[in-house]
Amino acid sequence: MAVPRPKSPRCVVTPLKEDKEETIWEKIGTLGKKKRIKEVQEIQEEGKYAIDSPSSPITDLPPEEYSLGENEERSMIEPRSYDDPKLKELISVLIEWINDELADHRIIVKDLEEDLYDGQILQKLFARQFRAPIRLPENVSVFVVVVQKRDGNLNHRTILEEITFHYEDVGMRCERDAFDTLFDHAPDKLQVVKKSLIMFVNKYLNKINCEVHDLDTQFHDGIYLVLLMGLLEAPQDFDQKVHNVNFAFELMQDVGLDKPKARPEDIVNLDLKSTLRVLYNLFTKYKSCKTEIIIK
Repeated sequence: MAVPRPKSPRCVVTPLKEDKEETIWEKIGTLGKKKRIKEVQEIQEEGKYAIDSPSSPITDLPPEEYSLGENEERSMIEPRSYDDPKLKELISVLIEWINDELADHRIIVKDLEEDLYDGQILQKLFARQFRAPIRLPENVSVFVVVVQKRDGNLNHRTILEEITFHYEDVGMRCERDAFDTLFDHAPDKLQVVKKSLIMFVNKYLNKINCEVHDLDTQFHDGIYLVLLMGLLEAPQDFDQKVHNVNFAFELMQDVGLDKPKARPEDIVNLDLKSTLRVLYNLFTKYKSCKTEIIIK
């Protein structure tokens, strides 16, 4: 069984220690970070001015109010783009993924712009060299304001920039195999392969009165895969059975059920009273659910 990935650490409020003096290196680092943040805020203010005052001459801004050099260009997301639900979803997905991946480093990201600014977090992500196992929202785009200084004046333009696109292939990227060839060059043989796989799957699922008819849709939630693996690799020794029952107990507690009043060993040893206690615990929680399970 795969070891569960560490979850993102929760924010912990650490009481400030009294009489702690900041070292000279901490002061220098803090000043440098504040300076960079100040520069970013100045550029954002210039963009906001360009957006809010499209008809006003941008030359009204005095030189000390911006830090662009001659012919230097800066880009920033138009503020109203942050109200786009798709962009909000994209930001949320990325933050959750980063926090899960870097949980062992005790890193918590709350704001992508501020927390990734110095590149340290990106460096840790790049060091892992993998493809993120997440599904990003499709067709996310934002309006970007591009500000450039020419002849001492600030000029701006607004462009639409696409961040994500429509994903034609939802599968993982890997070397081409026989199934790629089958889909691309022999779609007529696809039904033959699917029929053979359905017969194989149902040979085992029929043992528990289950059956599948559509490989396209009936495996997406993982339930039939779990049942199939349980039938193909049925535990033989005592320890394997205890491990499986203990895992089921953990799943029950994950959904909010109390810890079962039985030991996994009691269930494996066919103790009826323990089995009834566990099943009644499930019955009590789910008896009012209106979910209907239909085996076709």
